[in-house]
Amino acid sequence: MVQERDLVEIVKDLRRVRRDGQHVEVKKAAWEVPTSLRKTLSAFSNGHGGLVVLGLDEAAEFAANGVGDVAAMSAKIDDMCSDQLEPPVRAAIEPHRFEDVDLITVEVDAMSPAKKPCYVKKDGILTGSYTRVGDSDRRLTTYEVQLMTEGRGQPKHDEQPVPKSSLADLDRDLLSAYFAHVAKTRPRLARLDEDARLQTARIVVGEEGKVSVAALLAFGRYPQAHYPQLNLTFVRYVNDEGSTEEDGKRFLDNVVLDGPIPHIVSDLEGPLRRNMARRATVVGMRRHDTWEYPETAIREAVVNGLVHRDLSPQARGTQVQVEIYPSQLVVRSPGGLHGPVTVESLGEGVPSSRNAVLGRLLEDTPIPGGTAALCENRGSGIKTILGALREAGMHPPRFVDDVGSFTVEFPNQALLSDDVVSWITSLGQDGLTDSQVIGLALMRRGETLDNAGYRAATGVDSTDATTELVDLVARGVVIMHGPEPWTYHMLANPAEAGSAPTRITGEARRRKPADRRVEILEALGAETLSRADIAKKTGLTDRTVRHWLKTLRDEGEVERTTDKTQSSDARYRVVRSPGQRTLFDEAAD
Repeated sequence: MVQERDLVEIVKDLRRVRRDGQHVEVKKAAWEVPTSLRKTLSAFSNGHGGLVVLGLDEAAEFAANGVGDVAAMSAKIDDMCSDQLEPPVRAAIEPHRFEDVDLITVEVDAMSPAKKPCYVKKDGILTGSYTRVGDSDRRLTTYEVQLMTEGRGQPKHDEQPVPKSSLADLDRDLLSAYFAHVAKTRPRLARLDEDARLQTARIVVGEEGKVSVAALLAFGRYPQAHYPQLNLTFVRYVNDEGSTEEDGKRFLDNVVLDGPIPHIVSDLEGPLRRNMARRATVVGMRRHDTWEYPETAIREAVVNGLVHRDLSPQARGTQVQVEIYPSQLVVRSPGGLHGPVTVESLGEGVPSSRNAVLGRLLEDTPIPGGTAALCENRGSGIKTILGALREAGMHPPRFVDDVGSFTVEFPNQALLSDDVVSWITSLGQDGLTDSQVIGLALMRRGETLDNAGYRAATGVDSTDATTELVDLVARGVVIMHGPEPWTYHMLANPAEAGSAPTRITGEARRRKPADRRVEILEALGAETLSRADIAKKTGLTDRTVRHWLKTLRDEGEVERTTDKTQSSDARYRVVRSPGQRTLFDEAAD
């Protein structure tokens, strides 16, 4: 439910950025419910949920014009959710009094993959389904509708027989390596006779003994003879726009990689190394040369793209693409994330394979020339990518799920440069975790982080992400915007983060706004107060008070007088033994 203080914060943000956004839509609605609301309800349901605020005028800098008959309009919105959309949308519809007018908020949750897409009934599923892109509602393409519909179950495109195929289309060396690996990992399958093994593993399907699409891609002698575009293209562009220069040059390199997936992954090493610079780092007394992008991270992104791409007939004309620009490396594959996996949950070890048979075959297929399997198929690829980039001190990747495609963008920039480290040091914040340092470095670049974004960048779990973000807010270096579940964080003083001082003066430390210990001790004085009392006297948030009370308790300056450790009603007092001087006394001097 949207609280009044949340609504105030939401409108404040809207007026600051002068536009609604990915998760918030406003609509002017004096006496009638806008028909465009149906599109927004569909878009939020098919995406990650969102909030609609009726009664604000975006064209007038989000002035609060209000709505007329709140009860009647709320009933109409409820009817729209129930009767005009399929499946029906279960939204939280609430009235609010705001700036002397009435507003209505409509909070929409994301629908489960088993029910998507949500569409406007009168327009039908193919033309009435929408998704949220930035601050607008975009109609889903027929292909995207198909992908969402398939997401309700397990696609079987990789199990389909390849027309005019036979075992002669498969590379016997790859197939032998697969069965040698299976003998160690799947003894029950290995004990079957050859025909039974081929059928059970879905390498051969159907009564006519055709090979499956999965088998062709995993072991095929030349899969592109059957499906010319099921390959990988590698392009290095001259500029970030991918446009042609005045001299007519657009590409610095352009390679098409054919063959089965194991060979494509192996063959990509040459073009990658040919187009990446070397970086030198010194650790201790030794010099280490590393590639411009960690090879492990790129390999995992490419394998994910090849294994989890959409293999439906509509997508078989689209390749997996690797593109290098001066500012970034991009891996793009057809088909968005499948099943319950979202961008927010990536890296949390929840596997969901669009191509279950292909993934199963490749987790038992060694990389050519090696013994390790091509993929684990355990949902660990994203963690490997994040770990490799963190170890290299590089900016974390950006994951983009556009329903019809999935993209991994690797920025070509170090995350913890000398000036960033100097700036973080200048904050004077002792005890920061490594993940908090990464979060601050990202926010200094102008990024905002929600809990999922923080997890994706740092690799911590949801609980630690919440704890560490709350701690940064309590320290006063980060501020939190928006209500749950769309809360995000940004630097408290972004203008001061542009250039970091090379050293920290005593005066700079005294001006530091983060330390609230003296304020809290002054509020307590000789009294015994609850957290809520302290927050009221100081004007600080409960989170800030909680953080500094813990600090003061750890330092022996404050003690708790009740056992209610998690309650805001727990009471605290200053520790005063005879003759003892507290931090407050020292500050008063």
